[in-house]
Amino acid sequence: MANYIAPYDATVIKKLRQAGAVLLGKTNLDEFAHGSSTENSAFGPTKNPHDTSRVPGGSSGGSAAAVAANFCIFALGTDTGGSIRHPAAFCGVVGLKPTYGRASRFGLIAMTSSTDAPGPITKTVADAAMVQAVISGRDQNDFTTADVPAMNYEKETGKNIKGVKIGVPHEYFLAGMNKAVEDKVKEAIESLRQKGAKIINISLPHTKYALPVYYIITPSEVSSNLGRYDGIRYPLPSDPAVLRDGAGIPNPSSRYCRDEGSLIDLYKKNRGRGFGAEAKRRIMLGTYALSAGYYDAYYLQAQKVRTIIIEEFEAAFKEVDVIITPTTPDIAFKFGANKDPLKMYLEDIFTLSSSLAGLPAISVPCGIVDKMPVGCQIIGRKFEEGMVMRVAGRFA
Repeated sequence: MANYIAPYDATVIKKLRQAGAVLLGKTNLDEFAHGSSTENSAFGPTKNPHDTSRVPGGSSGGSAAAVAANFCIFALGTDTGGSIRHPAAFCGVVGLKPTYGRASRFGLIAMTSSTDAPGPITKTVADAAMVQAVISGRDQNDFTTADVPAMNYEKETGKNIKGVKIGVPHEYFLAGMNKAVEDKVKEAIESLRQKGAKIINISLPHTKYALPVYYIITPSEVSSNLGRYDGIRYPLPSDPAVLRDGAGIPNPSSRYCRDEGSLIDLYKKNRGRGFGAEAKRRIMLGTYALSAGYYDAYYLQAQKVRTIIIEEFEAAFKEVDVIITPTTPDIAFKFGANKDPLKMYLEDIFTLSSSLAGLPAISVPCGIVDKMPVGCQIIGRKFEEGMVMRVAGRFA
C-alpha cells in the first residue's frame, strides 16, 4: 500500500472538510492497525514525544504523537481494541473511542469489522467533543452506523458531576501492574469523589476472558478482511511490469492473470512479501480459528463469551453511570522491550472489554510516573458519549 492513493475520502474525512478543518496529512501506525507500539509500521516506528527512546503506543501511535508534539490540534485514529486510547495514554493526550456505529467506517481499511470505531485524539476533552460531534451520524454507505442523533458534547464537558455514580471494577487493578500507575488512577478516582461523584465498587468477573476472546475474534475477521490484498488490486511497487498496463493498473489480460498456476504463485509471492510479521501471524491465527473442525471450538465459543461480557456491562450500568479503570497497566515502554507477541497483546488488557461490547470509552491523562504520562479510562453506556465526556471533563 506504500504508493496507493485513495480515489475518494472516507466519510469522517469528508465531514471534517465540510466543517472547515484543515487536513495536514496521514500519520504513522502499526501495519493494518496490528499492534500496540507502532513498531510494526512498514515506515519505521514513531517515537514518543515525552521520551524518544520509548514507544508512543498503538496502533494509532502517529496520531497521538503528532498531537502530543504540537504538530496539530487534533488527529484521528481507529479504535478496534484500544488503538486510540492506548497511544493517548502513553502520549499524555485525550483519546475517545465512540460507541460502535456512532461514526461511519466507510473509507477505512477494515480490521475487525465488528469493533472498528473511528474517533478523535486531542489535547482536551472539549476538543474531542467538538471533533466527535462533526464526525458522528448515520451514513448510507455504512449500514452499521446508528440513526441516533449526536448530543452537544462540548456543552456536556462543562457540567458538574455531583451525584454521578462511578463504578470501579476491582478486576481492572491486577497484581503485576505498575503500582505507581495504579496509585495515580486511584488518586484520580478520589478526586472525582471530592467533586461530588459517588464511587461504587463493582465486579466484572468475565473481564479476564476479554483478551483470549478478542484474539480469537479479531484474527478471524482480519483473515477475512485482508483477503482483498492479493497484490493485484493493490499492486506492490516491485510487481512485474507485465501485471500492469501503461497507467500502472493491473492488467487482467496478462498471462499471470490468465494462468491459474502462475496466479497461485503470484498470490504466494505477494502474501509473503507484502505483509509484515504481525499481519501474517493474525491471518494465520484467524484462518485456523475459522477452519473446519475448529470453528465451533474457537470462534463460536468466543462469540458466546463475548455475549456474556456485554450482558455484564449492561447489568453494571443499571447501578452506575460510568465505569472508571486504568487505560494501560504500565507507562510507555522502551523500543524493543516487548518482543514477545503475547506480552504485546497484554498491553490492551484494560481496553478490550469495552470494544467487544461496543461501548464508548475515553482515555484522559491523570498524572506522571517516571516522567511519563498515565492514562485513566472512562467507559459509558452505548451512545452516552456525553456522560463519558462530562466525567472526563473534570480531568482535561
